[in-house]
Amino acid sequence: MSAPGPDKISWRHFKFILNHDDCLYNLINIANACILLGHWPNHFKLLSTVIIPKPNKTFYDHPKSFQPIVLLNTLGKLIEKVIAKRLQFHVARNDFIHPNQLGGLKFKSTIDVGVTLMHIIRSGWIKNLSTSILAFDISHFFPILNHCILTLILEKVGLNPKVTVFFTDYLVRRKTNYVWNNLSSPMYKVNVGVGQRSAFYLSPFLYILENHLKILNIPVLLISFVDDGLIITQNRSIDILNSHLFCSYNVLSNLLVKFGLTIEHSKTEVFHFNRSHGSFNLPPLDLSPIGGPIFHPKNSWKYLGFIFN
Repeated sequence: MSAPGPDKISWRHFKFILNHDDCLYNLINIANACILLGHWPNHFKLLSTVIIPKPNKTFYDHPKSFQPIVLLNTLGKLIEKVIAKRLQFHVARNDFIHPNQLGGLKFKSTIDVGVTLMHIIRSGWIKNLSTSILAFDISHFFPILNHCILTLILEKVGLNPKVTVFFTDYLVRRKTNYVWNNLSSPMYKVNVGVGQRSAFYLSPFLYILENHLKILNIPVLLISFVDDGLIITQNRSIDILNSHLFCSYNVLSNLLVKFGLTIEHSKTEVFHFNRSHGSFNLPPLDLSPIGGPIFHPKNSWKYLGFIFN
């Protein structure tokens, strides 16, 4: 039922076509030829970007009041899904993916994040420790991924050189038109970002960030769910917990800039999980010295569909 791309061919059409063996073998041959020749046809590089107003906004005079949805040609999308699934098994077998990446991967989901958080919090309570969590969001992650960095990462994964060459061509010479209120623009070049989610891009970043924090002796745990991330730390003192979060946030911000990414400060949240059932003083976390806001912890937190209190 998902919307088709510029070619207007839906999944329903392809499910009918793929029932015929001759058609199925032809599509497989196209997919194999793309890898062997290191070429992604221009037809698959044509996209439609639909601009959808976000609900319940007071004003619609800012780009953040709208959600862009990228629609791909369905055949290209099908081949991408097959390649992505094969690549995931390859990188998982080689232990390339960071173990705390729980999003954008097969056999991992938001349930894993919820169970992991509950385990960490309650394990800390057994030791009479409070758990503090800083949730951050990487701003415009998929539309601005650096293609040069992504190509270098694919080389580090240990893929067949033909696959790396294929992705080098896959990423360039893309075009999109913009659709808003049934009005369509001409085609424009878009040589940034990626059309499909990929966990590969953040894996080396998480390893580098983890190593920096260890060198600085900052005891935190990292969890990543695609472009959402968590910094988790445990201690008996709220002041020490805030200090750990402050230093981690500073290191995180500086490293993201080197990867061509930034934190969306307005979506950053801080929560303290204390075993005490009574009220206790929660000092704010002041990140203004490093460019962030001042955070006043709340009593409840909604994350990936779960509500923690």
